[in-house]
Amino acid sequence: MPELPEVETVMRGLAAVLDGRRIIRAETTRPDMRWPFPERLSQRVTGARVAGFRRRGKYILARLDTGESLLIHLGMSGRLVARPKEGPRVPWMGPTGRFSDARGHNYDRMHPDALPEAHEHLVLETDDGTRVGFVDPRRFGCVDLMPTAEEDRHKLLAGLGPEPLEEGFTPAVLSAALAGKRTPMKAALLDQKVVAGLGNIYVAEALFRAGISPQRLAHTVPGKRAARLVPAIRAVLEEAIGAGGSSLRDYVRADGELGRFQDRFAVYDREGQPCPLCPGVGTEGGCQGVRRIVQSGRSTFWCPRTQR
Repeated sequence: MPELPEVETVMRGLAAVLDGRRIIRAETTRPDMRWPFPERLSQRVTGARVAGFRRRGKYILARLDTGESLLIHLGMSGRLVARPKEGPRVPWMGPTGRFSDARGHNYDRMHPDALPEAHEHLVLETDDGTRVGFVDPRRFGCVDLMPTAEEDRHKLLAGLGPEPLEEGFTPAVLSAALAGKRTPMKAALLDQKVVAGLGNIYVAEALFRAGISPQRLAHTVPGKRAARLVPAIRAVLEEAIGAGGSSLRDYVRADGELGRFQDRFAVYDREGQPCPLCPGVGTEGGCQGVRRIVQSGRSTFWCPRTQR
């Protein structure tokens, strides 16, 4: 599932092409995704001008000049891709044997400007010819409409914890949220009520940077450990946003390009490899490599030598 950096990257990509544009056509190709589309969605957004964007946790909010906000969640495999309205309708084969475009970019599948796109459930077109499609093969994503003034009271947003990139997310705030929790730190940070937007990848990377074991009970972290963890979370997220997020399976940016932060992972998905802080695996005094364990049915990657 896309996490905060991926959602932030997609939102910024959409803002670059949609801010100030008027929606001249909105179409749904099925009645629902994870939940039914809002009633009269097409009629309610057609003619509206996009007045700005906001991200809350893993949700994108497109604010319209009608006083409503379009809420989008990408789910497990969803992606939002913006492209010119008229693009090539079929791929063409480049010299590498993969699909290529005129700029020399190669793709292992159909050109991202191709029309139509499979599993595209929502299409928005604007007055300058931009076309945004919400593609979600598994349909775990969702779309909703709400009054902009009531965003924070929406059922999907009301219970979210603090935004980790905002000034209000401090060691004291995190310490208060963890106090008394006897769950492992990994589970605590995945709880969106503790901090909004974190997922498996960035929890693993932040805990590594802070030197905290994912197995450590959360109630033992408030204080000095929380003071290390807050800047580690912020640094990991900011670096990941700067790299356009992490592309592991389905995630692409709004321009169809891949994220690059997966090339910088210290521990995530690096089972058996040395972590950046340890001597080589098998050397004297070295670690046994990044370890993978399963917590709550999900893979956890960490270095037992440096994370306590």
